[in-house]
Amino acid sequence: MTLTTQFYTLLAMICMGGWLGASLDTYQRFLKRPRRKYFFVFINDILFWVVQGLLFFYTLLLVNEGELRFYVFIAILCGFAAYQSLLKSIYVKILEHIIQAIIRLYEFLLRTGELLIVRPIKMLYKLIIVILLGILNILLVFGKVFLKICLMILKICFAPIKWIGIMIWRLLPSAFTKNVEKIFRKCAGLFKKVENIKPILVKWWKKIRKQ
Repeated sequence: MTLTTQFYTLLAMICMGGWLGASLDTYQRFLKRPRRKYFFVFINDILFWVVQGLLFFYTLLLVNEGELRFYVFIAILCGFAAYQSLLKSIYVKILEHIIQAIIRLYEFLLRTGELLIVRPIKMLYKLIIVILLGILNILLVFGKVFLKICLMILKICFAPIKWIGIMIWRLLPSAFTKNVEKIFRKCAGLFKKVENIKPILVKWWKKIRKQ
């Protein structure tokens, strides 16, 4: 390995040490350990370190074809320590500002979408419902008027038949009309008895079903 390659390797690993510190802070910010379950945290930690290991190995592969030397670990520690002492507070503030900006942008887009899309759709829906209800009320009013007109026409048409029937009924012998009235009274009495028996039959049927 030439001196130039070693120098590039040293610089790359120092940068990767800084990257590791920034990645840890970002990971901790989004993970929020106290609010998560232990199993979830455990799985995420494993995935995080696997990804970091792959990134370090890929960087090392690009710089010196994957040769691992002792000074590589020293360079990583130096980069991590430099980040912790010099850049951590600045990075954490910038990260928090970026997160808050993204949250505000999301809330703005959400409100804008509600004003421009959701509310017009709701208003259009309410307007369609009002129009349909108005049309239905108009149809009901016309239907009632039409039904009244039909009933009036039927009354007018059947009035002569009713009068003729009354005249014929009056011309019939009184004995016949009395017999007919008796038959109707008996039928009415039978209907009343049937109505009185109906609740008893319903009770019996309920008892039979329970058994």
